Amino acid sequence: MLDRLLEFAEALRKAGVPVATSEHLDGMRALAHVGVEEREPFRAALATTMVKNEAHRPAFDTLFDLYFGTRLGPDTAAREEGGENPEEFFEDLLRALSAGDGGEIREMARRAVAAFGRVEDARGGSPYFTYRVFRVLNLDSMLERLMGEAAERGAPSALDERMMREEFEERLRAFRRAVEADVRRRLAERRGPEAVAKHAVRPLPEDLEFVRATSEEIAQLRRAVVPLARRLATRLAMKRRRAHRGRLDVRRTVRASLSTGGVPFETRFRRRVPHRPELFLVCDVSGSVSAFARFTLMFVHALQTQFSRVRSFVFVDTLDEVTRLFEFEDFVQAVDRINREANVVGLDGHSDYGTSLERFWETCGEALGPRSSVLVLGDARNNYRSPGSWVMKALAQKARHVWWLNPEPRAHWDTGDSIASEYAAWIDGMVEVRNVRQLEDFIARAI
Repeated sequence: MLDRLLEFAEALRKAGVPVATSEHLDGMRALAHVGVEEREPFRAALATTMVKNEAHRPAFDTLFDLYFGTRLGPDTAAREEGGENPEEFFEDLLRALSAGDGGEIREMARRAVAAFGRVEDARGGSPYFTYRVFRVLNLDSMLERLMGEAAERGAPSALDERMMREEFEERLRAFRRAVEADVRRRLAERRGPEAVAKHAVRPLPEDLEFVRATSEEIAQLRRAVVPLARRLATRLAMKRRRAHRGRLDVRRTVRASLSTGGVPFETRFRRRVPHRPELFLVCDVSGSVSAFARFTLMFVHALQTQFSRVRSFVFVDTLDEVTRLFEFEDFVQAVDRINREANVVGLDGHSDYGTSLERFWETCGEALGPRSSVLVLGDARNNYRSPGSWVMKALAQKARHVWWLNPEPRAHWDTGDSIASEYAAWIDGMVEVRNVRQLEDFIARAI
């Protein structure tokens, strides 16, 4: 058990869940009060001591099932040998879903994997065996059957019908998750948990790639915005408070050394006056990078207390200022309004960095100064149009900092219609930012 606990903690770290040695030891101490044969208390004891962020709990549960999953019982093994009649199983599953008993739904999932998944030593991953199960079971038709039987018991109101549909959909999702978990467990028994863990755990919210995230994952990112921004804002405020020493003050240092014959034993520094910078955001919101740009807008506006002013501009083939949308309402709603209200398409709806950057210079060139920072968000793919790279040079001469955040892997820069290097030559730097962790690291380092 000790070896397995050590392997489990290491698997959590590899998945990105921060587990300190002290927390691992706390988990072991907690097990002295909970029997390992009691599965759910055992899980809860480890989760309480080893998981600090609720967003990391799904990764913990997935790995827990791999490293501490129960072995196949005799009933399940017998079903694997004898198989199931798909029509009879469909009716049993329909009754289980209609009753809504969680334990029975999980048992039906185990039966489904045993009968239709046929997880064996063949070369294949969990998606393949999961597909084999759902190829036999049509869950869409299952939902309609459930709704039809509910309607036969009495005509529900529109509200009751919607709530009932949502409840049945959640039960079907629970069944799907149970099938996926049982497939992973069986594969772990045959191949070892380490081999399955490499592909079983979804990236943590802070590691999800913006441009590849599903709609459900984008919703997770949105929920993570406020706590992440609050934590980063606290760190930035502490950094400014502690950075009180500025450049070397030669005059004061020499005067202080008179008592030692002119040998400077103690250096003196000019006092740094902390200030909050002005921030100008220029975001490409075309289809290829819209998720990245909109999430970054939400994240930065959640940090507004760290800036004296934030002005936001979005563009596709023309540019529009959207600062007004962030003034009086929640920033998540403001970002959603950009789709409806921002005037960003003037011609064909394909990214035009040159035209948009020139328009930004015309609008804000005079407003930029030594306290201004400009943050450009986009993939620098200009559809072979005029780049307008002179604007980046002009911005770098007027603003304190000009940074460019690019959601594409660095290996893809300057391929096809990308002109990343042409812009990067004039600014403080072009930085690869593909997920929240990289975005948080950049802001903590550069702002």
